[in-house]
Amino acid sequence: MTHITAILPAAGLGTRMGAETPKQFLELDGVPIVILSLRRIAACPLITEIIVATRADNVERLGARIREEKFKQPVRVIKGGDLRQDSVAQALKLIGDETELVVVHDAVRPFVTVEQITRVIEEARRCKAAILGVPAMDTVKEVKRASLPEDVALITATVPRERIVLAQTPQVFETRLLKEAFAQAEGDGLSASDEAGLVERMGHDVYVVQGSERNIKITKPADMDLARFYLHAEQKKA
Repeated sequence: MTHITAILPAAGLGTRMGAETPKQFLELDGVPIVILSLRRIAACPLITEIIVATRADNVERLGARIREEKFKQPVRVIKGGDLRQDSVAQALKLIGDETELVVVHDAVRPFVTVEQITRVIEEARRCKAAILGVPAMDTVKEVKRASLPEDVALITATVPRERIVLAQTPQVFETRLLKEAFAQAEGDGLSASDEAGLVERMGHDVYVVQGSERNIKITKPADMDLARFYLHAEQKKA
């Protein structure tokens, strides 16, 4: 059986949420968001192993909560880093080259579907690097910051929105390719906001599979309200 490992970086502090509890541990209907996201990843039969990277003081507690779920796949909870890139790098150290693909998914995207996960994995098998993404609906402006006031910026260009895609996760890569991208970034002292950015800087093509507006990343307080709406809508359909 092909080996595919999923990594969920879950070590962030979630400062934009403005809550004392990191966003991945906030609850929707009594269930931590990270567990809801894990359920979605574990529901994909192509995933054979899952690694969750969290802060050191959460490893034991999160590990105990995950064991309650009794997922079919083995799930390892490890110490992550301060940055997403650091957490994924720690997980990659545990993955051998016999693993065909690595699937990286945000711990705070609990509405991805099995169909979307499967589709992006299939594309990564074909081209070695693929992510979920959605077209930009709004007009996109390139700006530079004005000196004063701080909340004003100057438009320098209008970017054709047909050329813009909003990246989502999962992001899926051939194992050796992703490891090489991380090694080069570490050697150069560079970081990126997602794994695709590290692969792109190597000159490797990354393909985008159609995602969904519902595959939201819970980041701000308003996102919690939208997440509750989506969750309750799914429960009504079930």
